[in-house]
Amino acid sequence: MNVSSPNLPGDDAYWQRPDPAAESLGRPEPVPAAEPISYSGPPRAEPPPADWRPPTIAHPPPPRRLPAQDDDSLDEAEGSARTFTYGVGLIAGAISLVVVCLLCSRLVF
Repeated sequence: MNVSSPNLPGDDAYWQRPDPAAESLGRPEPVPAAEPISYSGPPRAEPPPADWRPPTIAHPPPPRRLPAQDDDSLDEAEGSARTFTYGVGLIAGAISLVVVCLLCSRLVF
């Protein structure tokens, strides 16, 4: 099968449509439909048998009670965690400020 154009300069006959009045283009003639096909809908489904579900437990045990929370100790733990986070952030900020100052001083001097 040749899908590229021939090497003839200026020849457009290769790219032109075939003549519709030609005898045959090598295609079969379309067969006209005798009657339109109508859609009758999906097939009917059979109902499932009555015992198709698996057996289930009728009464599960009730959930257990969660332990009580100590709000004062939770507030104290959150406060110490916040203090630690702020401390780490301040130390990181101070170190980054020193590094930026050193880099700027290298550029100036």
